[in-house]
Amino acid sequence: MSPDEAVALSFAVLSDVPRAGLTDRLRADDPHLLERARALLPQAEAVRAAAAGRGIRTVAWNEPAFPAALLTLGDLPPALWFRGDLDALTAPAVAIVGSRAASAVAIETATRIANDLASRGITVVSGLARGVDSAAHRGALETGRTAAVLGSGLDRLYPAEHAPLAAQIVRAGVVISEYPPATPPLPLFFPMRNRLISGLSRAVVVIEANEKSGSLITAACALEQGRDVMAVPGNVLSGRNRGAHALIRDGAKIVECADDIVEELWGSVVSLHPQPTALSSASSGVSADPIVSRMRAGEAYDVDGLAAVSGLEHVRLLPRLLDLELQGRIRRVGGGRFMRCG
Repeated sequence: MSPDEAVALSFAVLSDVPRAGLTDRLRADDPHLLERARALLPQAEAVRAAAAGRGIRTVAWNEPAFPAALLTLGDLPPALWFRGDLDALTAPAVAIVGSRAASAVAIETATRIANDLASRGITVVSGLARGVDSAAHRGALETGRTAAVLGSGLDRLYPAEHAPLAAQIVRAGVVISEYPPATPPLPLFFPMRNRLISGLSRAVVVIEANEKSGSLITAACALEQGRDVMAVPGNVLSGRNRGAHALIRDGAKIVECADDIVEELWGSVVSLHPQPTALSSASSGVSADPIVSRMRAGEAYDVDGLAAVSGLEHVRLLPRLLDLELQGRIRRVGGGRFMRCG
């Protein structure tokens, strides 16, 4: 681990560092943050070593393996703790969230949509909660990959009865958290983790959410991050769907099946079982050559630099960068930067 990566890891054991504006402070090597982080290096290394002994690994924000989708967030986590395969987050991803006390119809819908999305090479992202979240994970595991984002340390799973499900996800996807091991599942952590669920995804699909549902927080994060928000309509008599219907009234796309999601995001309904590169190439909509051609060989660019040379806004640029990475045209290097391949 390089000194810069060790400093980033130190931030991951600081639970009291405000996340708002943290991205800019990290990139600017804020001296106050660095001072705090360096003082914590021994503790951070001890936490990392203990976690590694339990199969929990770390990736710092400035390492090439850090999920590129999070690099444009103004409040990115300085490091992630994870079990499983981070490559699950290099594929196109869609989040499915909804009611914890979900109806049988909502469970069936989440399972079916997640199953169909995963079969097309799309990673299904959710929060391992009861109800819609766990149904989405289980549906995706039948045909592909899924990613679970926790609001606690990876050794403090919540709810505890989902430990077997988490173990399945580790074998066919990834379980991640911005919180170090031993962090309890406190209520204030769950709204924070919702920004990561949306940030990792091209779109957030809400299934059965009432007016006070935490899923609406995830949808709000998605809108702030420039992600798409979609919702499945439901029964108007039970009151379970008022939050989802409010999203639809505000312009969220109505979703009835996986085809609706794929067509909205990638412009056409792709056949089942394509390679991820085939799907991601369709997502760009236009030739990716201009970005690559404007990158000088041997020079590393951060997202802001690529936005400047390409003329694309971050919201449009990031999916293109993921496409190019999947195609082997560019590669990630330290500090959230990209370089041309060849």
